Amino acid sequence: MIGTARNGDVELAYETFGSPHGEPLLLISGTGVQMLIFPEDLCDAFVEIGFHVARFDNRDTGLSTHLTGSPAPGWLKTMLRPSSAPYRLEDMARDAVAVMDALGWTSAHLVGTSLGGMIAQTVAVEHPSRVRTLTSVMSTPSARIGTMPSFGTIRALMAIAGAPVNGPDDAAREAVAMKRLMGSPAYPFDEKATGEIARRSYERHPGTPEGDARQRAAISASGDRRAKLAGVTIPTLVLHGEEDPIIRPKAGRATAAAIPGARLVTYPGMGHDLPRALWPSMLGHIRALAFGG
Repeated sequence: MIGTARNGDVELAYETFGSPHGEPLLLISGTGVQMLIFPEDLCDAFVEIGFHVARFDNRDTGLSTHLTGSPAPGWLKTMLRPSSAPYRLEDMARDAVAVMDALGWTSAHLVGTSLGGMIAQTVAVEHPSRVRTLTSVMSTPSARIGTMPSFGTIRALMAIAGAPVNGPDDAAREAVAMKRLMGSPAYPFDEKATGEIARRSYERHPGTPEGDARQRAAISASGDRRAKLAGVTIPTLVLHGEEDPIIRPKAGRATAAAIPGARLVTYPGMGHDLPRALWPSMLGHIRALAFGG
């Protein structure tokens, strides 16, 4: 089912998979990527183990509202002056809750990747009654922890981002190049599938550097969540790749350390992505968290 939720002036495009009788599971994606980053076969795999799945486009991505005309300050400016950010993670957390409201979910299991993990953490802090379990994947509790890539990675990111994207084929080439840089060195990836997700995303909405910058500004402006996460009593799982070049493993360790009782699982050879070969393990851990066992 495809639908639209609303948080004030912001509309959120979402899609659901599976029976409404399954356990509600909300997937929250990362910076600058659309809900398609959670492939249909991954969503179907969650359905097969008992979940009713929803994925959605964050604000400033895909078919959700793009805050065109709003400021798009750099990360340093927002770190020094948080008020310069047009919105914060708390606003994006309310977006996630709005999707749950539209679906009639009083609460849900949350799985967030990268920025999505930060949003999920914020929902757990600000709206704890709406969260059944929390799974934070390749994420961090603070913009200051584990988020500075190596100089070589930064230079490579700038080179990839500097190439013009003027159509779906360019978007596919960029996505494959990013995957080679940020992905999992121990696990091969399907270039055709990666390119297809990028093509479909471009055709839905090509995105803008300003939208990505606003999302990054929200991260920088939202500060350190560790003190608030210390009060979270929701069952929590933290998944992280040991070879993540974008959000370093110490960020996953810091997330797990901040939340009482959180379980940390790290994967050798995993980078900043979700390798298909690790899906059975990840889904197994998430299912155990949600259903027990």
